[in-house]
Amino acid sequence: MEHHFADCTLDDSRLTLTRGGSAVAVEPKVFDLIHLLVRNAGDLVTRDRMVDEVWGGRIVSESAISACIAAARKAVGDTGKAQAVIRTVARRGLMLLAEVSGEAVTPVAVAARAIPAAAQRIRYCHSEDGRAIAYAVSGEGPPVLRFGPPLTNDLEMEWAHGLHRSSISSMELHARYLRFDNVGSGQSERVLRDIDFETEARDAAEVANAVGFERFAAVSFSGGCLPALNFAALYPERLTRLAIVGGYVEGRSRRSADASPDALKSMIAEGWARPASAFASAFMTSYFPEGPAEEAREILREMQAACPPEAMLRDRDAINDATVAHLLDQVRCPVLILHARDDAVHPLSQAQKLAAGIPRAELVVLETANHIPLYGSPCWESYNYTLAEFLTG
Repeated sequence: MEHHFADCTLDDSRLTLTRGGSAVAVEPKVFDLIHLLVRNAGDLVTRDRMVDEVWGGRIVSESAISACIAAARKAVGDTGKAQAVIRTVARRGLMLLAEVSGEAVTPVAVAARAIPAAAQRIRYCHSEDGRAIAYAVSGEGPPVLRFGPPLTNDLEMEWAHGLHRSSISSMELHARYLRFDNVGSGQSERVLRDIDFETEARDAAEVANAVGFERFAAVSFSGGCLPALNFAALYPERLTRLAIVGGYVEGRSRRSADASPDALKSMIAEGWARPASAFASAFMTSYFPEGPAEEAREILREMQAACPPEAMLRDRDAINDATVAHLLDQVRCPVLILHARDDAVHPLSQAQKLAAGIPRAELVVLETANHIPLYGSPCWESYNYTLAEFLTG
């Protein structure tokens, strides 16, 4: 069924939303909220009903609900100030103001009128030492560059997988989002290169140059904070703001004089080449103890495909011995640090150390044990909204 309202069309059989004839990327819960409002156009939809139908009756924070509402408004071209399409009824709920008309779509009509998901376009540039770097850019809005965990991303696999598509789609709603694979992994040139985080920062600069990003925001995930902070120190005039998710100041070997052997490295050595091995599963459970399990398995499959075991082991040694303590006071842009309260891989104390060392940095503590929030976790919506709001100002 197609539902037409304002300049939007919501197709609940194909789970698509278009505005002005163009496809709009929305997260599943945002789509479900819009669908709920469309089906009850002109009627009050209470917050209790939203929680029941969109979140399945689970306990959900007010910030998560507010983030979902804000994303729904943005998706239909509305704002919290204008409220021309979605009106807030104070202390009660929401109401869709636009008139809605419905139209059943036959299979033939679907084939003729459906707007397919855009195909990802991967391009290449070259590092200073001549290595090919794969990158892709999508979405509209202020420019944002991603520093992913070193050697664990694959542009093609993350575009195809549900978890990453949810994360990418969330960012595409707000920004022109630039992602790239590190040299030695993913779709970039597969070569064993000496691991140096300043070199990786310079690689990122080459990618930004190729796309035409002069000044831009950046987001780093996990070990991606190491090249990201090097970039902030090397190119202070180019970075407008930096978000650090699951970051740290010191690798585990530097955190104490009597650091125990790296169990995660042993898991990589024993299980990286065997996708279904117990060692590989234990590795992912360390990072994502709360699951969902299928999402964690999806990440594991991507990481195993992104680089061979020998490269991953070299990377593990490099990040264990890394420190960015000397760079913190050189960061000049606004910085937001998001970190899981119960992260067992990189403890919250490391995020606190980042926040204390970077001038005027802010810290947001996420209520999860997962190293990085996964789609389906209670803090997912508020995390995504907070991240996008900061990066795009």
